[in-house]
Amino acid sequence: MINILKSWYERHFSDPQVIILALLLLLFAFISLTFGHILAPVIAAIVISYVLEGAVGKLQKLGLPRMLSVIAVFVIFIFAILLLSLGMLPLIVNQLIQLVKEFPNMIGAGQKLLMELPQQYPLISEQQIAEVMSFISTEIASIGQQILSMSLSSVVDVFTLLVYMVVVPLLIFFFLQDKENIINWLKRFLPNDMALASEVWHEVDIKIGNYVRGKIIEIVVVGFATYIPLAIMGMDYAALLSLLVGLSVIIPFVGAVAVSIPVVLIAFFQWGFTADFITLIVAYSIVQFLDGNLLVPLLFSEVVNIHPSAIIVAVLVFGGLWGVWGVFFAIPLATLVQAVINAWPVITESDSEPLA
Repeated sequence: MINILKSWYERHFSDPQVIILALLLLLFAFISLTFGHILAPVIAAIVISYVLEGAVGKLQKLGLPRMLSVIAVFVIFIFAILLLSLGMLPLIVNQLIQLVKEFPNMIGAGQKLLMELPQQYPLISEQQIAEVMSFISTEIASIGQQILSMSLSSVVDVFTLLVYMVVVPLLIFFFLQDKENIINWLKRFLPNDMALASEVWHEVDIKIGNYVRGKIIEIVVVGFATYIPLAIMGMDYAALLSLLVGLSVIIPFVGAVAVSIPVVLIAFFQWGFTADFITLIVAYSIVQFLDGNLLVPLLFSEVVNIHPSAIIVAVLVFGGLWGVWGVFFAIPLATLVQAVINAWPVITESDSEPLA
């Protein structure tokens, strides 16, 4: 057994570069798992700075100095956040409040439809309907308790949000402004020879940068593309549902299915099984089809080459570890794992044999 472990160690860890890479990965995992919640504002600022760095680099290529490029991108970013906060956020919050108020009426209408099913379909018994209604009532009560517990902690959440609103923008500006100084300072604590780690980072940097920027574009495009038909047809809660549909692209495969349920239900409760309902479903299906068959291949054709099952596993694992951030970065983190595996040198027996 000892010889087997020794042979395995020599095959995978005999190269000093591998040791450096393994230690860096362990350090990253330790800091993320141990101090992730404490450093959440810093991590958020690093992620946003990383995304904005692409725009800063493009302005620099056009001949604009680094400082002016950073200021221009930062001002546009803050203006966009304020526009969303002051323009879209009140509308979305108002629609959410209306949906919560209307929710009991929707439940009543749903129960009425369920009670009519045994008359239309004799195979469905009244006992089965009663069991379904009992299950729904239990789930609604559970959701109500969760909402109550969330409201009790809202003061802490508001304070945390205020801290984020002040601290994160400041960190973003300083990270963009002093990027080179921060990188040079970090290099002081790293080994001089990091060829393997640099190779992995170079591959991951290109893919993650393109993926994150592409995903943000997809969220915006899908959200607005969904809002247009919903608003034209006068559907209730159009802004709220469009936001949910846009954010659903964060979760591969599952997100589109999950968000389609409230869209279909709200449309049905508003119009019933009418021509308007069918038109809305067709328009919504077209948006989803164009997203999956046109927009996604256009944005991510050369970014991610990972099997769908691996993507689902990555979403479950990293989402369980880091919540929403883990879900958003599940594919980039899976790309990191793939890059490490591809670059990890393995010494075979023929490599270890001395030359004659």
